[in-house]
Amino acid sequence: MAPLLGTTPAPALLWAASFALPTLTLMPATVAMGGTLAALERMTREARSDAKVSAGVYGANTAGAVAGTLACAFLLIPSLGFSGTLICLAGMNGLCALAAVMIGSTSGRGTIKTEDSIRHGFGGLRLSFTLFATGLLGIAFEVLVVRLAAQVMQDTVYTFAGLLAAYLLGTAAGGLLWQRAGRNAGDGSLAWLLAAAALACLITAVLTSFIAGIAETAVEAGIAGELAVAIALFLLPATAMGALFGHLAQQVRDRRGSLGWAVGINSIGASIAPLTTAQILIPAFGAWTSLIPIALGYLLLLPFRRAAALQSAIPACIALVLLLRPAPTLVKIPPGGKLLALREGPMATASVVDDATGARYLEVNGRFRMGGTSSVRSDYRQAMLPLLLHERPHKALFLGIGTGATVVGGAQMPGTNVHGVELSREVIDLLPWFANPAVTGEPPRLTVADARRFVAADSDSYDVIVADLFHPALDGSGSLYTVEHFAAIKQRLAPGGIFCQWLPLYQLDLPSLRAIIRAFLEVYPDGSAWLNHYSVRTPMLALIGPRNGGRVDSRALASRLLDPRVRPAVRPLGFETPLDLLGQFVGGRRALAAFAGEGTRNTDDYPFVAFDAQRNVRALSAPPWSLLLSVIRSIRPQAAELLDAPEHEIWSDRLTAYWQARNRFIEAGAALPGDPRGAALIAAAAPGLLDAIRLSPEFEPAYAPLIGMAKSLMASDHAAAARLLRSIDEAAPLRTDAKDLLIREFGR
Repeated sequence: MAPLLGTTPAPALLWAASFALPTLTLMPATVAMGGTLAALERMTREARSDAKVSAGVYGANTAGAVAGTLACAFLLIPSLGFSGTLICLAGMNGLCALAAVMIGSTSGRGTIKTEDSIRHGFGGLRLSFTLFATGLLGIAFEVLVVRLAAQVMQDTVYTFAGLLAAYLLGTAAGGLLWQRAGRNAGDGSLAWLLAAAALACLITAVLTSFIAGIAETAVEAGIAGELAVAIALFLLPATAMGALFGHLAQQVRDRRGSLGWAVGINSIGASIAPLTTAQILIPAFGAWTSLIPIALGYLLLLPFRRAAALQSAIPACIALVLLLRPAPTLVKIPPGGKLLALREGPMATASVVDDATGARYLEVNGRFRMGGTSSVRSDYRQAMLPLLLHERPHKALFLGIGTGATVVGGAQMPGTNVHGVELSREVIDLLPWFANPAVTGEPPRLTVADARRFVAADSDSYDVIVADLFHPALDGSGSLYTVEHFAAIKQRLAPGGIFCQWLPLYQLDLPSLRAIIRAFLEVYPDGSAWLNHYSVRTPMLALIGPRNGGRVDSRALASRLLDPRVRPAVRPLGFETPLDLLGQFVGGRRALAAFAGEGTRNTDDYPFVAFDAQRNVRALSAPPWSLLLSVIRSIRPQAAELLDAPEHEIWSDRLTAYWQARNRFIEAGAALPGDPRGAALIAAAAPGLLDAIRLSPEFEPAYAPLIGMAKSLMASDHAAAARLLRSIDEAAPLRTDAKDLLIREFGR
């Protein structure tokens, strides 16, 4: 479908195709499922000789849906993958079919005469419209609450499974309760059920205003905490909706002799609810405010009579109060900070927040930070590293934009045409908040599209493709680390092209990292791993996959770094000599394969990373350098995996010493206690930095800070400055900076 639609289809065409293809694919199964409920109701009615079982059958069937949701998300798919789960469920359906045959068919009994339907024609039309409208309102409400909950919960596949299970649990409870308590209720009970559904939806709207604080505490309990939040949001309204459908379904059964009409009409309304919500309600009102017209929609279904005023009075008053107050924001503002901008779209809420220090950052759905003004240098390096590893990049594609710094950084490379792809229109709308006034020239071309669909639909080829840091636990992000996606990207690479996949080590756990590396090496057998910088706060690992294999040419790299057009763009980022870049090498294919080991790959059919979300969420609360230390301690880089002979023989000793110094530098940073400042920082950090330059005097990330520390001590502790300079000179006697300072400041 993607190649047929192209990279930038019209929104209406994209929505139509996104609806039509799944409909055609799923229709054989879903048609059978829709008929099953009507058949079950008929079998139960005949078995019990009871004409009023519709609500109970619906409730019991929906209770099974709760079990199916939880079993699939937490047990079957993580164990069997998608195909294995489908086969398992097909087998269970087969067992149900055998059970139905054993029970025996009772079709053809208890039919309703055509005259009855004609006699109740007007009431039947009103009943059908109510079924349609309640289906639309119920699923629209679900979509809105899920959309809001995603901003305060972990936003993983388990989050959505819990929300769906909570919605189904309430619906099942409503059906079963109505079967016991309301089976003999008259037509007047419909108005009270509609009013109850409206009131319950408004109660959830009120609760959602405070849900951020509740969720912050609850999610610490893991899946159980998220499930508790989901039940708090959905239980009351879904119970009212379940009882309401049970009542309407029984009325249809009494009129038509079958439950099928009720299921069909209600499901038609439900099927158009997501599109209506995403394209009309959220753009017009916002996600939270849209809950109010949904609640009022139930009141509009009340019959026009005097009693309706009494039944709708309380919900209408609450709705009026909520409409008059400002819509709550679910964006978490740090103490002393402020919200600068907010864009709410069908799929995401993006915000720009200014923290107490004046740093500005971008957040998506209130939880996931996508960079900011404090990380611009790091973002630029994310672009430059893969561009420098290619000998002559002319076209570069960036998947994921964030604040735009990475794609803007890539555009600074002379002679390189840059194209960026971003999923959320809201993110692109906020890019002016992060514009760098010092950057001149034409802005990069940007396209709003899903990265996987864009790659599949695109027909261009690129010298370099860079994939941004995708939070692995975020629902949907795991599919951007699969074998299939990596293979699709390889098809877009020009001869000699390079693919760079950045990995956020501070958001990953070890099993997910190994699964991603195994998937990457299957497509790029000559792949290698590189660091972006040596920070232990936000460590990043780049997987570099060349389309045609090959190693780095150090002489060509040195020539590019000296190019007068390239040098101004890369020198401020710390890329002055080949050693500055080669020193970031972590390991080649043999070292990576040994580190990844044998085991699960991350594929579309077996999405290990998506279902490893709970461990990846826990990784957020672990020290951010934990996985980085595991990587550098487990992988031993070799010059022979980086450079061709005889270059690797020339560079081997220098690079080995540099890599050892780099690892010691990282370990020293991870060992720093708390967040020391001033003299305390110098006392804590200096020993590790001295160890690093003893291993490699060329390791500038340690040498330059040591000189800076000595200069800062001169103003407060002259003797301590002299001692530190002597230590620097003893650790790296071939470098003259410390010696020159000693002579100039202390005369020796």
